[in-house]
This record gives sequence, structure tokens and C-alpha cells, in this order.
Amino acid sequence: LFLFQALCMAAATKTDGANTDFGGGAGVVGLACARALARAGREVVVADAGSRIGTGTSSRNSEVVHAGIYYPAGSLKAVHCVQGAASLLRFCEEHRVAHRVCGKLIVATHSEQHAALAGVAAHAEKSGVRLQELTASDVHLLEPEVVCTSALLSPRTAVVDSHGFMEALWADAEDAGATLCLRTRVADGGELLPGSGVAVQLETLGSEGVSEQIRVEAHEVVNCAGLAAPAVARALGLTQDVPTPHFCKGNYYALQGSGRAAKPFSRLVYPLPEKNTSGLGVHATVDLAGRVRFGPDVEWLPSTSEDGRRMEEMAYDAAADIYRVDASRSDAFYAEVRRYWPGLPDGALVPDYSGIRPKLSAAGEPAVDFRIDAVSSNGRPSIINMFGIESPGLTASMSLADEVLRRLSASSE
Repeated sequence: LFLFQALCMAAATKTDGANTDFGGGAGVVGLACARALARAGREVVVADAGSRIGTGTSSRNSEVVHAGIYYPAGSLKAVHCVQGAASLLRFCEEHRVAHRVCGKLIVATHSEQHAALAGVAAHAEKSGVRLQELTASDVHLLEPEVVCTSALLSPRTAVVDSHGFMEALWADAEDAGATLCLRTRVADGGELLPGSGVAVQLETLGSEGVSEQIRVEAHEVVNCAGLAAPAVARALGLTQDVPTPHFCKGNYYALQGSGRAAKPFSRLVYPLPEKNTSGLGVHATVDLAGRVRFGPDVEWLPSTSEDGRRMEEMAYDAAADIYRVDASRSDAFYAEVRRYWPGLPDGALVPDYSGIRPKLSAAGEPAVDFRIDAVSSNGRPSIINMFGIESPGLTASMSLADEVLRRLSASSE
């Protein structure tokens, strides 16, 4: 614990904080930011409450590299998804991170959906994403198990080893001098300093559960804490424009079996998204080993558990009951999947894992964009808060990091 604290303190006070950036969160966006800032010559310290990198939302998703189909043209989600996908795939090629450009089908299962499917294609093109129109016969040649009346093919959609990607991001950041403090959370008591800079109160948790607090001063703070981003903003002394988080759990079921029955698809298969929902429907993803899983569904969670713990605190506990997949939800999964794969055998789905999305809109409300908020002192950003970084956060991570670097660099000129 002493060495850990000393490491944090030494990094945070280097050059008297003149160029020190503090990053809250070692998920995929935080690691991408750490890499971009460290490679730009900044002193970077990253703190995360987990015992290793990427233990929150970043480790509990579909591992899909999205093309940028569904988001409003010009929105942060659309822009950074499209740019981020290109950067991520290029990075994976250069760093030999496992990935596969497998393509994705968006299927209509009855003729009444054809107009909506055409609308998806037109919408995607506004963001520069070209989709191929397919007939039912075309789809049958590509994916014989899929039953539909028409479809769109996204040829550049991919899957990636998200853990390998995060490890490669951190390796680059560390090579550039970044420092990582695990089992360290941002505690209450932070504040903007007179003139410039931010005081951050850190709480480190030792191996025997004993916590100690240290106070560090940073030139700038980038809050990439995912589910905990609003709580971190409040811990830094901010009270205005901090959003109320909404926690949306997504459950996944795996397809069990052997041989061809366990691997019915080679591409991702998505139903046509329904209006006024908080997800893209229960879709089929195929991982790098060819295993198929279905999800996520939508399950809204309260902000606190029955024992009074905050949801963002439990997110770092992999054994927390909130991550348990309720086997009784399988009936709804069978019904959803059989819309496009009626051959799904009874008893073939087993509970797999779940993740929690940090949404800025509540149940029944329209989806909202990412938020990248700068809090300035003396005309320059001291804190950048990244709120609501849910899907496509993995895909957008490197582009979001470039955006953070641009904003901080512009303020230094």
C-alpha cells in the first residue's frame, strides 16, 4: 500500500503538477485517453477502483466494433463511432490484437418492416455508412439458418478481443510514462484550485480492506469513470450540470450444444430496432472462437441496492448479485431469437453474463447523446467530464480520446 501511494504521489507531483493530467477510470475510454495524453508528452496518472483494468462496463459488452448505423448524423455518437471504428481496427492490426471483420445482418421478419429497414439504410448513409440491401434469397446464401423477408448487410462491422485491446492501449500509455493506480477511487473533498488546477482526494484500498486517503493536485482531470462518472464529478466539488445516472442492465444468454448446432451463424444478426426502446433488440453475436450468444435485453435497475449500496460502487464487484442472470428471463429470449431463427432448439440457451449501461435517459425516454463537458477555470478546461459513455463507447474510444486531447491542447496554446 505504501509503494502504491508513493507511486501515485510521485507521479501526481512531478514537475509540480505543471503538466500532470489525472484520469479517473481505467476502462476502455480512460485507457485510450491515457494513451493519447501520455503520447502527447503529458504526465498522466490513472486511478481506478477495480483490482485490474477494465473491470466495469468495458468488460461486460458484446465486443462488437460498430459501424455507426443508428445514431443521429453529426451527433457525438455517430461521429466518434465512425472515426473510432477506423482507428480501432487500424490499431488492432498494428498491435496484433485479435479481431475479425465478420459483417452484420439487420433483418426484417415481415413485409411491414421493409419501409423501416429502408429508413435505417438512409439514416446510416447520412453518417457516411453504406449498407447493402439483401433479399431473403441473398440472406439464405449467406446465413442459411436465418429466416427473414429482407435485410441490410453492414460489411465492416467487426468483433474484437476487448481485453486484449485494453491491455494494448495501456501498454502504449505505460511506455509513454503513464502511471496506473488500481484499487483507488476518487473520494469526496476534491475542488477546483484558485488560479488553475484541481485537487483530487483519493482513497486507496489495501489488501486487508483498510483504506487510506491522499490528496493530489493535478493540472487537469479527465473523468472517464463510466457508471460512476456523475459521482466522481460530485466528488470533485461540482454541483451544476451533473446528470442523474440511470442504470440499464443487459443480460446475455449463450448457445450451448456441439457441432454445427452450436455455431449457426458466421455473421452478427440483429433484428430491426423497435421504436421507443433502450437497446437494439436481442441480437446474435459471434465471438472470435465462433461461440454464439444472444443479448442484451433491457432491465432497468434502481440507483441503490436493497442493502443501501450505490449501483456504481457495486459495478466493480464481479461477484455482486446485480450481475446474476435470472434464468426465468429465458422465455423472452427464445421468443425474440425465434423471430429470425425459428430453428432455435428448446433448452439450447443458458445464462451467460450481464453488463450495466450508464444511460443519461430513463426508461421510456428518448436516447440521448454522449456528453463531453468541460469545466473551466481562468478560461481553460480544468475538468473534462465524460457522461453517458455507453454503446458505442468501445468502438468510439480512440476517437473520444483524440477529442479530449484536442480540447486540452487547444486550451494550452
